[in-house]
Amino acid sequence: LSLYFGQASGGEDEIQQLQKALLDYLDENTETDASLVFSRKFYIAQWFRDTTMETEKAIKSQKDEDSSEGAHHAKDVETTGQIMHRAESRKKFLRSIIKTAPSQFSTLKMNSDTVDYEDACLIVRYLASMRPFAQSFDIYLTQ
Repeated sequence: LSLYFGQASGGEDEIQQLQKALLDYLDENTETDASLVFSRKFYIAQWFRDTTMETEKAIKSQKDEDSSEGAHHAKDVETTGQIMHRAESRKKFLRSIIKTAPSQFSTLKMNSDTVDYEDACLIVRYLASMRPFAQSFDIYLTQ
């Protein structure tokens, strides 16, 4: 994973770099396994939904903090703006992938190195561990 984190450029976050790598892997292997076309579309839709849900939760928590702490209102507005900007950039990335035909996606590769099966599995496990359910699983087991 450090290879992909090290390749992150400018304003793109590490998660988006991993998403690019995984989508590139899926695109390269669709000729050998047709089910990967569905997997690619599923991941794009899930990430878009996750971005929307994360944004709604963050804005709701900001509003809750606003009602309890009136003195920090200007700081919270700036933070909400940052949340919205980050969400819009992620959605823009996902929309650009949706509009791009799978065969053309290879032009959006993040680097010349291709991702192999083991790397793709590692990326999927890492991205899955970042989801809210995976992060709260220990709490469920403890209870």
